[in-house]
Amino acid sequence: MNQVKDKYRGRVEYYRVFSKLITAAEHRGTVAYPEIAQLMGLPLVGDYMGHEVGQILGEMSEDEHDRGRPMLSAVAVRTAPKTGGRPGPGFFTFARQLGKLRDTSKETKERFWNEEKDRVYKTWKRPLKTGK
Repeated sequence: MNQVKDKYRGRVEYYRVFSKLITAAEHRGTVAYPEIAQLMGLPLVGDYMGHEVGQILGEMSEDEHDRGRPMLSAVAVRTAPKTGGRPGPGFFTFARQLGKLRDTSKETKERFWNEEKDRVYKTWKRPLKTGK
């Protein structure tokens, strides 16, 4: 049973964003919300952009959680990674709803985010090629 209302599941935008997040995870990187908005055909700033990006990330995180994987949205950040980007408050709210985060102190949230991001990186790392 979904907690997050279906809006983007099964749509092209979902798969574009999913692919971008997977690629970022493979390279131990992050993706800024404006990049996600661009993939979705949204304005690059503003409340509408933030809401819709949050919606699609919530759907993806729920889907990944249901499959026994970490929250893929851990690699999505509000600002450019070069400026120390961090996830928005919705990431932590949803982690609490999923039962993954209990304590909401700043230190605990930071630790949870880094650990969840590491789990995403481990889940989606590229396999080592073996040559003959």
